Amino acid sequence: MEHHGADSHHAQHSSYNRHPVCARHRSRAGQNQPPLPITSKHGHPSELSGISTDMKKISRFLPLIAKDIRHFFRQGKIDPLPARHTIPRYNLHRAGKDMRAAVDVALVGLPQGMAFAAMAGLAPVFGLMAATVGTFVAPLFTKCRLTVSGPSNATAFMLASFFLAHPDIPPEQKTILVPIIVFFAGLLCVTGAFMKATELLQYVSRSVLVGYITGAATLIIASQMRDIMGITAPGGRTFFTMCDGIFSHLDSASWKPLSLGATTLALFFLMKKKCRALPAFAIILIVMSSLNGLLGMEWCAHLFSDVARLNDFNMSDLTCQPPAIFTDAIFDQLYLLFPIILGIAFLSTLEQTVMSKTISAKTGERLNLNQDTFAVGMANIASSFTTSLPCSASLTRSMLNYNSGASSRFSGMYCGILCLGIILILANAPLISSIPRSVLAALVLANALTLFDKRALRICFRSTPGDGAVLIVTCISALIMPLHTAIFIGVALSVSLFLRKASKPELIEYTMDDQGALTEIRSIADRVPQISIVHVEGDLFFGAAELFRNQVQRIADDPTLAVIILRLKNARNLDATSVWALEDLIRFTREHHRHIIISGASKSVYRVLKKSGVLQTLQEGCRRSERNIYLYTPNNPNLSTRHALIRAQQLIGTKQADISIYFNPNVPKPA
Repeated sequence: MEHHGADSHHAQHSSYNRHPVCARHRSRAGQNQPPLPITSKHGHPSELSGISTDMKKISRFLPLIAKDIRHFFRQGKIDPLPARHTIPRYNLHRAGKDMRAAVDVALVGLPQGMAFAAMAGLAPVFGLMAATVGTFVAPLFTKCRLTVSGPSNATAFMLASFFLAHPDIPPEQKTILVPIIVFFAGLLCVTGAFMKATELLQYVSRSVLVGYITGAATLIIASQMRDIMGITAPGGRTFFTMCDGIFSHLDSASWKPLSLGATTLALFFLMKKKCRALPAFAIILIVMSSLNGLLGMEWCAHLFSDVARLNDFNMSDLTCQPPAIFTDAIFDQLYLLFPIILGIAFLSTLEQTVMSKTISAKTGERLNLNQDTFAVGMANIASSFTTSLPCSASLTRSMLNYNSGASSRFSGMYCGILCLGIILILANAPLISSIPRSVLAALVLANALTLFDKRALRICFRSTPGDGAVLIVTCISALIMPLHTAIFIGVALSVSLFLRKASKPELIEYTMDDQGALTEIRSIADRVPQISIVHVEGDLFFGAAELFRNQVQRIADDPTLAVIILRLKNARNLDATSVWALEDLIRFTREHHRHIIISGASKSVYRVLKKSGVLQTLQEGCRRSERNIYLYTPNNPNLSTRHALIRAQQLIGTKQADISIYFNPNVPKPA
């Protein structure tokens, strides 16, 4: 805290010379201070203000507001079709590499799509179309050219949780609601991209995503055990009710689907260990479907002929039509669906951001996360015109695309076209109906088991107690409530912990020593009577406003103080709450016959105070030549404090004093 009273200090310039400073003295730097509001002697606004003056002020501010809005949208500008920049540099060699990668990704994407549809309790065609449309559309708009979009674990988990929480929704109604969910989730992503909402994701801890995936994987394992064991009784809505339902109906379990599921799990982990380069999902589906078909033939006494299988789809299921958003019931539907729409939009954006950062770190591409969010939004909007799951970036398929040697965004587009060709074949041939439900459920369960990331869990638990708490709360929430609720509980806890850390501005009292340097006051005994300089450092947003007010009020409780000088040089991010707190402080000190002066304020702080009207409150009682705020001068950081001290001496009646001011010898002395 810089501090000064009637006792003399020493003036020190670049040569450290001492000189007296008069309270009436005004330097040229002080003349460059911005104009202040004109007030009467009693602190009331001048009578020149009126309706016409207010209208002039409004007309002057409107262009500035429009300019700020234009500047906001120009930052992180969205390219409507970045794929057009790839065409001039494209050639046959790159096309060959993209085609090879597309084949690898398609062999993984289609079986995964069916598995993710099974997670959500939907027909396989939903996953297949997401693996087709989303994979084709997203590369047209994305910045990170090698990410592959389509169905994903996380969004399928969330959709499954929503339908588990609403078991009264009939299957035919699901086919109407899912496109509506996908459309509005995509629309939110596109809107968020233009509003640069992706930047807010930096405030969401990675522990939220780890806790969500861990809890959701546990939930999916419990939900798939029914199909693996052949239990046909209805399942529960939460992890614990699902487990209770399984144990209550163990007598109805069948060894046939259980044996197929166990064999599928063994094959999956064997291939993951020995044949990692092969598409395990596709190979296992073909092998186990063939085995089930052989065991169901006459020579085997039709032993496995009664095992439950998937249902085929036909060309009528592939028709494109807009989602039912223009019906009379749409508002009632949105009332029900909005939480899941918001959850899927948030999760899709988060997955796309994480995957873009991962791939860009390998390729060296520059990031534009808003562009990538725009891409996943457009992919979802396009997918909503078909029977499709929500789309987001896939870690497995994106890394496979990169490792397979893809050279451009066209690898994803080729993959979408290839998937479409395979889907047309499946729509005209009864191949899907040969896949046992227990086999697909076992693949879903195996995929869920791979999501338990021991390294991520170890990092979260060992980093800070807050990270561990966020992970545990998110995971437990996922087990006992719908996933779209659980993830926002985790986000709320994560943000609240961040705000708790960030909302502690540092307030330090200073004085000037005999050499003219600012030194921190260690005890009240070191304080010079009447004037206190308080250095405010940190963020002064809404979370810090109350703490800021309380700390300054404690300082103001000292009966010896007459003036408090707030040095706001390093104060940042003032908002309405902190400005309101500052105004309350000004009025509080005046009621107790004390004064507040601001020094070292930046231009941004000055603008906030002026626009909010707090500057006028600060200037109440000042004559035209007087001021209670002094802006920061870059070439002499202490100059504003010098002027504030002079003003403080005026307020307490001191006419002249020796003031110690330190000037950096390497910086020219101000005129």
